[in-house]
Amino acid sequence: MKQVRHSSTVNSQVLDALRAAVITGELPAGTLHSVATLAGQLGVSRTPVREALIKLAQQGMVRFERNRGVRILQTSLHDLEEVFALRLLLEVPATRRAVRLLTPSAGRELRQVFAAMEKAAAADDEFRMWERDRRFHRILLEASGNGRLAEYVDSLRDMVLRRGVSTAHRSRSLQGIVAEHRVVLERVEEGDADGAAEAMRAHILHTAELLVAQEAGAEPGTVDVDLGWTCSTPVSVSQIET
Repeated sequence: MKQVRHSSTVNSQVLDALRAAVITGELPAGTLHSVATLAGQLGVSRTPVREALIKLAQQGMVRFERNRGVRILQTSLHDLEEVFALRLLLEVPATRRAVRLLTPSAGRELRQVFAAMEKAAAADDEFRMWERDRRFHRILLEASGNGRLAEYVDSLRDMVLRRGVSTAHRSRSLQGIVAEHRVVLERVEEGDADGAAEAMRAHILHTAELLVAQEAGAEPGTVDVDLGWTCSTPVSVSQIET
C-alpha cells in the first residue's frame, strides 16, 4: 500500500487506501493484520487506521478478533444475492426520483462520466471503467437527494469487488456493460423517470444473474438466484418481470 500523506483529510485517505487494498486482494481474504502493522505500512498513526477499520467492519469487509487483530472477510454467494436484492430495492426508486430532481450540472457530469466509460471500454481499461461505472451510479444516487443512500450503495458495491469477481471479459464485454448504462442515460436525458428506473432494474438484474452463475460455475439463466427481498420466492433472474 502507498503511504498516506499527512493532511486534514488523512482519515478519508486511510479509509480509501485500506478499502482499495481489501478490494484488490492486496490484503487477501482470511488474512489477519494488526493495527500497528497497517499504520506502519501507511505511514500514519494508529488512530486513523483504527477508525477506518471500524467503518470497514460495519460494512462487513473486516472483523476485529480480540487480542489478535483484524481479519479480512470473504464474501459468499448468499452475500452476493443479498447485495443485489438490496441494490434493487434502493437504486431503482432512487433512479426514478433522480430523473425528477436532476440538476443541469449533474446531468452534464453524468454525460461526461458516460463518455469516459466509453473511452475506457474502447481502451480495454477495466480499472478505469469500473471507476467511471461507480461514479455514474453515484451521480444518480446523489441526485435522488439522499447522501446516506449513496454511501450505503457504495459499500454494497465494495462487498462484490472484495470477492474479486467481475463479469468483464468473462460473462460480458466492457462494451456490453457500457451499452446497459447507455439505455439508463438515454432515459434520464429524455426525462423518462419510469423508463430510467426500469433500465436500471434490468441492468442490476442482469449483473446479478451473470455474477452468481459465474461464481457457481454454471451457465447464465440456469441458476436460481434468491432475491427474496424483492420476490416472494426464489426464481431465476431471467424470469423476473422488468
